[in-house]
Amino acid sequence: MKDTTLPNLVDRLAQHRTLGSAPRAELEWLVAHGYVVHVDVGEAITPKDQPVNRLYIVLSGRFGITLDQGAGPRKVMEWKDGDVTGLLPYSRLGKPPGEGLVDEAGDVLMLDKEHFPALIHQCPIVTETLVHVMLDRARIFRSNELVNEKMVSLGKLSAGLAHELNNPASAAARSAALLIDGLESSEVASRELGAARLSDVQMAAVDHVRGVCLAKPAAAAMSPIEHADRVDALAAWLAAHGSTEVDAAALADTAVSLEALDSLAAVMQGKPLDATLRWVAAGCSVRALASEVEKAASRIHDLVSAVKRFTYMDHHAVPEAVNLAQGLSDTVIVLGSKARARSVAIELNLPSDLPRVSGFGGELNQVWSNLIDNAIDAAPDGGRVTISAARGLGSVVVVSVMDNGAGIPPELKNRIFDPFFTTKPIGKGTGLGLDIAMGLIRRHQGAIDVQSEPGRTEFRVSLPLAKTA
Repeated sequence: MKDTTLPNLVDRLAQHRTLGSAPRAELEWLVAHGYVVHVDVGEAITPKDQPVNRLYIVLSGRFGITLDQGAGPRKVMEWKDGDVTGLLPYSRLGKPPGEGLVDEAGDVLMLDKEHFPALIHQCPIVTETLVHVMLDRARIFRSNELVNEKMVSLGKLSAGLAHELNNPASAAARSAALLIDGLESSEVASRELGAARLSDVQMAAVDHVRGVCLAKPAAAAMSPIEHADRVDALAAWLAAHGSTEVDAAALADTAVSLEALDSLAAVMQGKPLDATLRWVAAGCSVRALASEVEKAASRIHDLVSAVKRFTYMDHHAVPEAVNLAQGLSDTVIVLGSKARARSVAIELNLPSDLPRVSGFGGELNQVWSNLIDNAIDAAPDGGRVTISAARGLGSVVVVSVMDNGAGIPPELKNRIFDPFFTTKPIGKGTGLGLDIAMGLIRRHQGAIDVQSEPGRTEFRVSLPLAKTA
């Protein structure tokens, strides 16, 4: 509700924390050309989808900008009595990044955009103050954007890491449980084999069969039909030699051949043969399970190492010679589960002699994460993302991230680096990734550009070489 009758309005402005030091004549000009609006709790003083076209001088009350990026509304900035916000002179602000909601009722002196040319001419001190407010606001928004984008990236990293760790962790737990049973079976088979009192010739045959099984892994590459045929063949061999108590499926999981079994049957029959076959199957099973546990544990170790390198958690916050190839590889590992979920193939073309660049590895990995994540989103299901890097002309390294998606519409190409601009639905994108990526690249004295057409979009990042490169 507009109200131009508030008493002593100029005196109130003279006590205003931001504008109070301006000459009284300039404060009188603001009062003469502006109007006071009383705002109530819950009111949207700056609706998200409407342009901002006036200056807000907060006399009392409190309100802030709220963003909802899929996890519920979150306040990113707040103003109270003594603050100035809204559209400022020389500002390029169009629509607000979020909803401006009133938390505490109060009064706001508003000045419409149409008065700005006269404001700049008639009120130089106020204008200078407002320009400083605009610069401070930009720094605060930039800081909030970076923190917000880091939190979003951390969420993606956590989700991807949880998915990546789940498979090897589950495999390790499953194999360890089976290993306990396998060890028990192996112990029983060992006692039976010891009770058989085999001769030296028989022991030599046993060692030969065991060596055949351990020389190569079990036939894991077989198709289900091939494995079933192998079980049937071994079952027929066991039946022909009276070894019906031996598990044909357990033997089928080893690499033992029918020829090796024939050589074994040539020197022993009956219980010694059965004990030997059970011992061979149990021993090979235990080793295979132990190997699975080792592979799963190694995978977990590699993933954790990749995340540590990706975040540079063990590095000081000082510029250093950054290994781009390692950073790009670690980023692909972190985002691997997302790519596989959409059957998107990621191709890495990185030369072994790629020079290093000077900078902050964690920040550059933030750039690669944004670009590669966007490329995966843009690629069609079953599509491809190609990442390459090479030394460019002069003392730079050029990193390329390319996808075979639909491309960027020409009318949007000039807006993709704008803050809060996104074509993704709520909860799928913040609209900050490319804006922050550009800021980080500029911080490294680099450049980023994009070329796009249907079926091919390429982001190219140029970074100066490290002095030691």
